Amino acid sequence: MIEPRHRAAVALSAVLAAAPLAGCAPLLVGGTVVGTGLVVTDRRTAGIQLEDQSIELRARSVARGLNTLGRIEVDSYNRLVLLTGEVPTEGDKAAVEKAVASVENVRTVVNELAVAGAASFGVRSSDSLLAARVKTGLIDAKDLQSNAFRVVSARGVVYLMGRVTEREGRRGAEVAAAVPGVQRVVKVFETISEEELARIARPAPTQ
Repeated sequence: MIEPRHRAAVALSAVLAAAPLAGCAPLLVGGTVVGTGLVVTDRRTAGIQLEDQSIELRARSVARGLNTLGRIEVDSYNRLVLLTGEVPTEGDKAAVEKAVASVENVRTVVNELAVAGAASFGVRSSDSLLAARVKTGLIDAKDLQSNAFRVVSARGVVYLMGRVTEREGRRGAEVAAAVPGVQRVVKVFETISEEELARIARPAPTQ
């Protein structure tokens, strides 16, 4: 549950995608994240990028300190934290959210933890491949800046993070939903205006 004071900062919605997940070869184990972007192309400041890395480290440490039997993944973008993975009970899910929300500089927590047994190696490997396919689709979409999106995949659900306009968010979700194997697309965006995007994209004046 997102606290009311946070709701304005998060655009969170779902797009259902057809077609079941095809057979996939194992690639990676653990968190499945593709496309964090480089400092020079990221829409966050360099300082915020470092802060996000710090938040992820501290939030993971806090979550591990709860001694739950679950598998918890933490991704932070512009201080908006996405929780994915699995925990044994609803109580564990709520406790993890509360603990992570208390981490310094966390602005918003989107709790997508599943109350279930830990995902198998095969599921996590399939998620890794699925995230890579979505990122490739975003790169191939010539009307999108692929580095504006961070892609997280968990149990066939694709989460899109980033600072994007409504147009970009809608188009990015369409691209992700069209990738075979994607069961659902969840948008976890900070929405910016087209004017703000133009300011971000404008090159700095030369001295």
